[in-house]
Amino acid sequence: MASPVPDDVPRSLTAIEPALRRRHRRQAVRVIVSDGTAVLLLADSDPGKPGSQWWVTPGGGIDVGESPEAAAVRELFEEVGLVAAVEDLVGPVARRLVIHGYSDHILEQSETFYLLRTARFEADDSGHTEIERATLLGYDWITITDLGNLDIPLWPANLTEMLAHADHCGSPLELGTVEESTVPVE
Repeated sequence: MASPVPDDVPRSLTAIEPALRRRHRRQAVRVIVSDGTAVLLLADSDPGKPGSQWWVTPGGGIDVGESPEAAAVRELFEEVGLVAAVEDLVGPVARRLVIHGYSDHILEQSETFYLLRTARFEADDSGHTEIERATLLGYDWITITDLGNLDIPLWPANLTEMLAHADHCGSPLELGTVEESTVPVE
């Protein structure tokens, strides 16, 4: 069984034998940042698997004693330099358990997704951790109509479904368990 692991657990960022990867579990939050026509996505990678790349929404682990909403606001500031308030968030719009298999570890993450509507802005990466500096390759505003036609994977793959649900958000979409991996878990 995996134990809770803070974001600052050392990672090798180099490939190891898949069967030897450590497994971690944490609570996390992700934020769908949209200007109504596009979504802000980060280009992420796995340095232990050269050439790997995917788009992901901003977000990360929830600190001990922190609410999901407070974590969402903190992560927006740290990852893209956006100052937001808890009251600006819509949702939660979705929940899921995601299992990420990377070249150096496996991460089981219970994710809660929120929506933040805002005008487009230039992201600021000055708050990135050392790991984020090694893995994040940039960002872009991707139009909602282009989300289904990307050249690299989108994590989560059902982001357009989440966006559509956010407009009618009485209760969050329960998305179950999914795997998004550069190196499969099994």
